[in-house]
Amino acid sequence: MAENSQLAAINALTEEEQKLRHKESDGTASDADRRRVAQIEVELDQCWDLLRQRRARREFDLDPDFASERSEATVEDYES
Repeated sequence: MAENSQLAAINALTEEEQKLRHKESDGTASDADRRRVAQIEVELDQCWDLLRQRRARREFDLDPDFASERSEATVEDYES
């Protein structure tokens, strides 16, 4: 996925998350909404991770198309 489409995916997920968080704050969120927020958090972590991989590969003159999405376990258990 090219950087522009990766950023578009991040923006779409962020917008969806904000709408659902608003529902949480006003008390109208359903259990499905809360599960979706948790899923979006993972998807965003994966998107950001992939974007960072692509940028790092480009910085070191490697093909960014060889970056790959990592599993939920990998991105959620990462410690900086």
